[in-house]
Amino acid sequence: MKQAMKKMGVQQLELDAVEVVIKTKDKELVFPTPSVTKINMMGQESFQISGEFHERARGASAVEISDDDVKTVAQQASVSEKDAKDALKKANGDIAAAIMALQE
Repeated sequence: MKQAMKKMGVQQLELDAVEVVIKTKDKELVFPTPSVTKINMMGQESFQISGEFHERARGASAVEISDDDVKTVAQQASVSEKDAKDALKKANGDIAAAIMALQE
């Protein structure tokens, strides 16, 4: 199959993708462990994505907050870990902004 496609001028390249996110108007399709193939056919590039995916609401926080970040903010601002995590969510994961917001 690959030989036949090569004769027709179709080139395929497997990409080492870690995550793929497709954003629509109202939701996002997230492929956490995708298989991605880049296809070049007569100068036109396209991508083929396969694998398990899940949906999340558009605008949902995609920022991952680590336990270390929560502990750092909690210690620096002298607050509970719950308050620190809430501040990090509001600050989109920005540690300095979260600490400053809690100290105000």
